Amino acid sequence: QVNLVESGGGSVQAGGSLRLSCAASRLSYCMGWFRQAPGKDREGVATIAGFGAPSYADSVKGRFTISRDNAGNTLYLQMNSLKPEDTAMYYCAASSSIGACFTVNFNYWGQGTQVTVSS
Repeated sequence: QVNLVESGGGSVQAGGSLRLSCAASRLSYCMGWFRQAPGKDREGVATIAGFGAPSYADSVKGRFTISRDNAGNTLYLQMNSLKPEDTAMYYCAASSSIGACFTVNFNYWGQGTQVTVSS
């Protein structure tokens, strides 16, 4: 069992920045950030493997950075140059599988933190 609690969401203007944090009872090999906007399917934003290799959705490449503090059991998502289309509920997730992190099934989820970007 992995317990996840997100924080750091909020409302910002376009071009602004936010840093999301996810406090975990423990970090799995594959950790990730996902988001879901109203009326849309949940989508993967970024994943990171235990040794630190990140993967990003094309829509956030160059703007978002995922990182992990293995000693502190915390996952981060630094979001820069935010756009209105980044508005969504953001979820931290952990996988009990080991593999290419953007392809594995994530089976532990936090409650989410809302990010709202205004134009």
